[in-house]
Amino acid sequence: MKNNLNKNNIERYSRQIILKNVGVIGQKKILNTKVLIVGVGGLGCPIADYLSRAGVGTIGIADFDKVNLSNIHRQNLYNSKDIGKFKVDVVKKKIKSINPFTKIKTYKKKITKKNLNKIIKSFDIIADGSDNFKTKFLLNKYSIKYKKILIAGAISKFDGHVFTFDFKNSKTPCLRCFYQSEPSDEILNCEAEGIMGPLAGIIGNIQANEILKKILKIGKDLNKNILILNLLTLNFRKVIFKKKNNCTCKEH
Repeated sequence: MKNNLNKNNIERYSRQIILKNVGVIGQKKILNTKVLIVGVGGLGCPIADYLSRAGVGTIGIADFDKVNLSNIHRQNLYNSKDIGKFKVDVVKKKIKSINPFTKIKTYKKKITKKNLNKIIKSFDIIADGSDNFKTKFLLNKYSIKYKKILIAGAISKFDGHVFTFDFKNSKTPCLRCFYQSEPSDEILNCEAEGIMGPLAGIIGNIQANEILKKILKIGKDLNKNILILNLLTLNFRKVIFKKKNNCTCKEH
């Protein structure tokens, strides 16, 4: 069943609808898109926040963690009163208070091959907000299998990366094409490596923006590129990468 704009929604999204690249038709596309966010931490929180404000009709959130005190400096949907609560429960409540029209599906579980194979099918776009490479490569694998759009982010210290993979295009390289081997999770370990709080918001919001661009089919996305940001130098750069001949994504 498609979502339609009503008078309240037109006012809610009016500053967005007025953009010539959006309009009423574009807003309806946003309303009828389903986005799955895996991991609602530093990246997943701003993605969920801004996609709900933009009017994405259905948002799935998958995370099995509870909020702890060290999360609060970079995970913008949580506060001190949320400590000890499951993240998906808190995010659902916060998103509903921001936009009651957004449908929220929660998955309070660790992502595995078995459950991801079932969950991913009903979503149009996958947003990777995870903090470990095992999950990132699982999302990569099943996004290829079901020809999904995958918007992936990674953050550590002062550095952030954003990837856009449109697996509807058979020429799109995948995450394994970029990494020669599976990196150590220590790279993404905020407890060991540390992280500057605003970096999470910046990278998460770039991911949200990439998702909206893909929904609306506007602008130039990051497909076949990686965006790299360093907060200390404020240097943004894009690096092109191609499919590896021996990569498993060649089989799809």
